[in-house]
Amino acid sequence: MGQNRRVRPATILAALADLAPAGAERVLDVSGAGRPLIWLPAPDRAPRDARTDRLAALDALHRDERILRRGLAFVVGAVPTDAGSRRVRTPLLAQPVRLERTMRGYRVAPAGDLELSPLVEDRELAARLEAAPGLAEPGWLAAPGTAAWLRTAAQAVGLIVAEVAARAPARIDDTTLTGLAVAGLFVSRDVVAGGLRDTLLSWAGRPGLADTALARVYVDSPAPPAPAGPADQGRLADPQARVGADDDGLLSPLPLNAAQRDVVRRTRTEPVVVVSGPPGTGKSHTLVAAALDVVDRGGSVLVATRSVHAADVLGELLRRRPGPAPVLFGDAERRETIAVELAGGAPAGADDARLRDADAAVAEARERVRVIRAGIDAALDTERLAAELPDWQPLLPALAADAPALFHPDADLPAARAALDAVTAEADGWWRRVRRGRARRRLARLTGAAADVPVDRLRAAVRAAAAGRAAGRLAAGGGSDLGSAWRALVDADAALATAVGTAMRHRAASARRWDGPGRRSAAALGAALRAGRNRRRELLADLDAPALVRALPLWVGTVTDVEDLLPPVPGMFDLVVLDEAAHVDQLRAAPVLARARRTLVAGDPRQLRFVSFVADVDVTATLRRHGLAALADRLDVRRSSAFDVAAGAAPVTWLGEHYRSAPHLIGFSARRFYAGRLELVTRHPGNERADVIDVLRVADAEVVDGVNRAEVHAVVDLLRKLADDPPAGGIAVLSPFRAQADALEAALLAAFEAPEIERLGLRCGTVHGFQGSEADLVVASLGLVDADPPARHRFAAEPNLFNVLVTRARQRLTMVTSLDAPTGLLADYLRYAARGPEPADAGPQTPDHEWVARLAAELRRMGLPVRVDYPVGRWRVDLCVGDDARAVGMICAVHPDGIAAHVERQRTLLRAGWRLLDGFAGRWSDDPVRAALDLATRLDPTPTRG
Repeated sequence: MGQNRRVRPATILAALADLAPAGAERVLDVSGAGRPLIWLPAPDRAPRDARTDRLAALDALHRDERILRRGLAFVVGAVPTDAGSRRVRTPLLAQPVRLERTMRGYRVAPAGDLELSPLVEDRELAARLEAAPGLAEPGWLAAPGTAAWLRTAAQAVGLIVAEVAARAPARIDDTTLTGLAVAGLFVSRDVVAGGLRDTLLSWAGRPGLADTALARVYVDSPAPPAPAGPADQGRLADPQARVGADDDGLLSPLPLNAAQRDVVRRTRTEPVVVVSGPPGTGKSHTLVAAALDVVDRGGSVLVATRSVHAADVLGELLRRRPGPAPVLFGDAERRETIAVELAGGAPAGADDARLRDADAAVAEARERVRVIRAGIDAALDTERLAAELPDWQPLLPALAADAPALFHPDADLPAARAALDAVTAEADGWWRRVRRGRARRRLARLTGAAADVPVDRLRAAVRAAAAGRAAGRLAAGGGSDLGSAWRALVDADAALATAVGTAMRHRAASARRWDGPGRRSAAALGAALRAGRNRRRELLADLDAPALVRALPLWVGTVTDVEDLLPPVPGMFDLVVLDEAAHVDQLRAAPVLARARRTLVAGDPRQLRFVSFVADVDVTATLRRHGLAALADRLDVRRSSAFDVAAGAAPVTWLGEHYRSAPHLIGFSARRFYAGRLELVTRHPGNERADVIDVLRVADAEVVDGVNRAEVHAVVDLLRKLADDPPAGGIAVLSPFRAQADALEAALLAAFEAPEIERLGLRCGTVHGFQGSEADLVVASLGLVDADPPARHRFAAEPNLFNVLVTRARQRLTMVTSLDAPTGLLADYLRYAARGPEPADAGPQTPDHEWVARLAAELRRMGLPVRVDYPVGRWRVDLCVGDDARAVGMICAVHPDGIAAHVERQRTLLRAGWRLLDGFAGRWSDDPVRAALDLATRLDPTPTRG
């Protein structure tokens, strides 16, 4: 790593610039086969006819992608080329829209940015065009200055119009270029690549890169200081230190498992934090918790995602949580809400009195959790000690003879333990030897033991006496039943989470954050968010970045939005969160990493990865030319994603607890792609035997032009059968192949109108387009036949793609296939589906713990189905009684890893929906018959007989 210290981040950016792809092809025609261009009678209204109905249905089918656009001001006609002519149907202004059904037609509702044509390469001119008075407002198309604006914009695109018409012609003249001051609807699925080379070169010339996450990912640089805590902002102390926290010193408004807490703790201090995990393991949940924590400690956070849909999802998740509100600054439907809020004026920031009240509420809520926990801990400690008594029973007479005072009812056992610790402590130095001698005399007095009794013998006597005393307390008090205490703890946990989130929100909007510069920057941001994309870029660049992120510390946008809109300020944020990083290439990630001092990178290298067309020879030559051959492993932009580079710079925290799908849905991926490291918190007797993978086999199929028509018909027939009772969480129809997905889309549009598509929650597309999304039911059309070329089979069976395909469903998956003789991965999965679900790998039916074994035997004698050590996530339920949704978990002994593990297990099971009963032996005087009779009456409602 010594050589890496001499590498400058600017050199890395220059090398990445040389590897950046050329600009995208100029798209001059937005119409075409399957992509109609429909002229509108008014910008906000569309007629009810077959073509518009189809667009409305198409929009509903792809609602996460926002593929429907409204164009304002078009250039139509044709331009000459070397091959003859090229048709032109291009909008000069466009905006994502939704079609909302009305009594007589459709309302055209904005659903994203109004953007000037990306064909205008002069950004300064683009910003001036977007700043035109009244642009796109009602009546603008008919305004006197619109024709001049249209001519100027068309010329900036490189198109000289002969005339400007105020209405769409019945037939377009392709012999000349005409400007149309009209509105039209069209479909856009094109992703325009930005000028990455120029962007990266521009960043390479900026000072301050050495103190950014970019340097820490690629170069072995020293860690930056952690973001200023609340104490550094003028308050008394860190609120988390002030009010305390749960077992590991971390307070969060979100419930977190051990691995998720580890990510949040690491993010506080480490320059690069990497988190990985399979689908459904709470990566987004973890990112939100870490972002809220950094903001609460005085920092600022930029969350960058791969897609607009992912940015919307994360932004909505953050807004639903009680914490600081996020700024969605890119092409997001919800951005308008934030703009309106900011336009209304910033409220007075929370003053110190309000912050103290919020901290006091947290302290009070935490104290209630602490008191309830103390009672639970004491009861569990008593149960733990009492459970040891049978092991001590044969030794009690001898131990009582050695240390008679310990077995007296008034014996001070804690003092005896302290004296034992003092006696066995190292005694270097005169004073320590004196103290040790005093401890020996005190130990003799407390135990009544002779001087020759070994210390180990006395320690055993203390433990035996404690076990006897605990058993006596349980017998006198009727044993432990913590049912009401667990319910109280759940309520107290929820109240504490709400109080913590409320305090976070107040601190994020405190008067110290919302100072004069911050207030002015926020007001300017409100205006910028309402501007067009190019104008917004200019307005954001002029803002006071430090004041802005101090007042509004939490920002969410896509990787493209980050570079296209945010000011190019190195280290502008304390932390950048890069989501789905295995699907993000290094070229697009580098400018994002340069905007923060530290980074949290999340991804799953077992899901779909980015696609690169850079040749190996170009990578090698470029790295040699820039003197970066020693970093070839990191800068292999052909194979290494942003996640891979980050994983090479820091340890990876693995999230292995799955919270989404039934066991049958996730079981194949858990074993095949994640080596059995996935722990299913969703497992329950009510779903572990549920066969939720259907295989619909299609006979006599063939593939023509990449389309398996027989499978298309089978999918439509299946959906018609499901139409009367659709799943609440929607239906996704997916295929690995674009041609098959397009054919499915066309068939669904022909079979279902927009209202029906919306009612069914129907979506359709390729696997690549659906990564990061999920649905209750997924219908997967493989689109293959046995006679297909091997390359086509290999594409469908690519492990990362197939893993995404089979893990999008929450409740059910139907695999539609025409294969008679599948091979490899496809054959393995179809065999797995045919076998059906496998029962949980429960522990031995005769457990090591004697009381659990005796109680299980009695419950079985009563005819109840009982399993021992039933696995749920990383935990085991001592006894699982029942074999369906009414099954009950019984906790019969303190967790062998201690009381803290016992409480965490209980919290996890309760959040997962388990009904739990305590079955400690002391409650029934160690009588399993009494225990079984009592517990059986509390099962709901009548146990299933086994």
